[in-house]
Amino acid sequence: MPAFDNLQIKLLANQKIWLITGVAGFIGSNLLEKLLRLNQQVIGIDNFSTGKQRNLDEVQALVNPNQWANFNFFVGDIRNLDDCRKACDGVNYVLHQAALGSVPRSLADPIATNASNIDGFLNMLIASKDANVNSFVYAASSSTYGDHPALPKVEENIGKPLSPYAVTKLVNELYAEIFARCYGFDTIGLRYFNIFGKRQDAEGAYAAVIPKWTAAMLRGDDIFINGDGETSRDFCYVDNAVQANLLAATSVTNSARNQIYNVALNNRTSLNKLYGLIKETLQLHCELPSSKLIYRDFRSGDVRHSQADISKAQKLLGYSPLFSIDKGLKAAMPWYINEVVKRDN
Repeated sequence: MPAFDNLQIKLLANQKIWLITGVAGFIGSNLLEKLLRLNQQVIGIDNFSTGKQRNLDEVQALVNPNQWANFNFFVGDIRNLDDCRKACDGVNYVLHQAALGSVPRSLADPIATNASNIDGFLNMLIASKDANVNSFVYAASSSTYGDHPALPKVEENIGKPLSPYAVTKLVNELYAEIFARCYGFDTIGLRYFNIFGKRQDAEGAYAAVIPKWTAAMLRGDDIFINGDGETSRDFCYVDNAVQANLLAATSVTNSARNQIYNVALNNRTSLNKLYGLIKETLQLHCELPSSKLIYRDFRSGDVRHSQADISKAQKLLGYSPLFSIDKGLKAAMPWYINEVVKRDN
């Protein structure tokens, strides 16, 4: 039986207390849904800077009342150490997802990105260490690979950061290493590669490409591709990231702890191909209005190609992604369509 299936059976039989920071966000709310379905007790913290109340409302509608009663949420800010200490009290596992994402956002406001992603991260490390939590898993980023040219990306080989956001995620990894060395506090970092799926915001200046293009196609709006469209990414459905988080949090082997892992598919999809995949998947559900495809300049701070070697996570965590990009798009598309319909009506 796969490692993740065994873990789910084990969790159903043994309730633990989990903390999710950024619980009202995209990945945080998907983690919340999964843990509540597994009858776990969850504490959530979010300051709603990017998270949405509607994400929590949606999770509530998807789980039963007894499962929802296992969730304790409070509005708090990881930049405030007291809030972090309050959140960590009595917790077994920490899943630290709170951050200000987006390379363009970090270029526009590096101070805010630094405050959330470095100051907030350090607060969470201190609070978790002092609370003697069993494990601390945090959202790292593929942006850490920077200008290193090799493909696929291997955890041990990184280049120079290309944006303030990338700097903050690299500093997270350095702080985690120091806390292990100086305080004996174990952590695991998960370098996400272009995660997509339900509850990913399609609106705003910093929306991710898949929900943004999906909404544009449904509305008949212009679709913009930065560069020539041959830029490629390792797109990974959110359920794969949820699996990696739970496996990492519950890992008990010393060799698996204090490590960094890629979370992706080891598969590369160009933006041109992605455009075709989204259009093809949408056409299974509805007839699309005409959209104009426009190529424009490359975006500052972006890497040209990204693809992850996931063998380390497979070997040490038992990670086995269940969703290809095609399967993930098919799973996510009804949610994306419904979200656009709700917003436009």
